[in-house]
Amino acid sequence: MGKRYKNILETIGNTPVIRINKLGPKGVNIFAKVESFNPMGSVKDRLALGVIEDAEQRGELQPGQTIV
Repeated sequence: MGKRYKNILETIGNTPVIRINKLGPKGVNIFAKVESFNPMGSVKDRLALGVIEDAEQRGELQPGQTIV
């Protein structure tokens, strides 16, 4: 069984980096981050979490407020 998380927020970031074997010429290693493994399948997940956490720390976002 894979890693277990306490909540969905723990799955944001730490997306895997994989080697692309058949795309580059011999002797060249090409790697790609698989951002689609984020909960919403987007590179924006990590950014959105950072913006929300920052607003919470500065007191600009309170529990129960709506985020659009």
